[in-house]
Amino acid sequence: MPRRETPFIPDQYYHFYNRGNNRQVVFFERDNYIYFLKNIKKYLHDTVEILVYCLMPTHYHILVRVKSNQTSEVLKTSEVLSAEVSNAMMRLGVSYTKAINKRFSRVGSLFQGQFHGKPIETYSHLLNLCIYIHANPVKDGLVFLPEEWEFSNYLEWMNLREGNLVNREFIAENFGMPEEYKTLVMQYIKTRNLPDEVIKYIQDLEK
Repeated sequence: MPRRETPFIPDQYYHFYNRGNNRQVVFFERDNYIYFLKNIKKYLHDTVEILVYCLMPTHYHILVRVKSNQTSEVLKTSEVLSAEVSNAMMRLGVSYTKAINKRFSRVGSLFQGQFHGKPIETYSHLLNLCIYIHANPVKDGLVFLPEEWEFSNYLEWMNLREGNLVNREFIAENFGMPEEYKTLVMQYIKTRNLPDEVIKYIQDLEK
């Protein structure tokens, strides 16, 4: 695997995302989404904390914080930690592609190359990216309200569903009560207003 230009650093935030090859569908039925979510827990649990996720028919978003996992006995270099995170994401993508190829008797790549792991540079970017990711199904016209989309952890954020791919301390520390966060998400859905830095970031993602 090629060495990452930007290493994964403990306690830093990153946006993982990828889309289908040629922007094609990657989640064909409900079982596909569920399988991918189970594998997120299976492969990523040891290296990152899942803060926000949203699986869409043609792509996915996962916002994470890299775990430190550092002890006096084991001090991992940035290269070692980066390799662990990258390998975990690679296993996630490969295992899912193999399952889909078997299920639908297809061959070849499913995703558009390797996953992207972008560092989150500012606090404003972090908070607004949470909102953007959870609003994605509404923005793309799949549902009218974010809580109607089953395949994100917005329902966990709203305390409407039990789940283990969520960090409630992060929610409370950065957004307060669920109702406060819901207000921010709905405001974005109505206005589509975000800071310029986030708008540019999103535009770059969609190229």
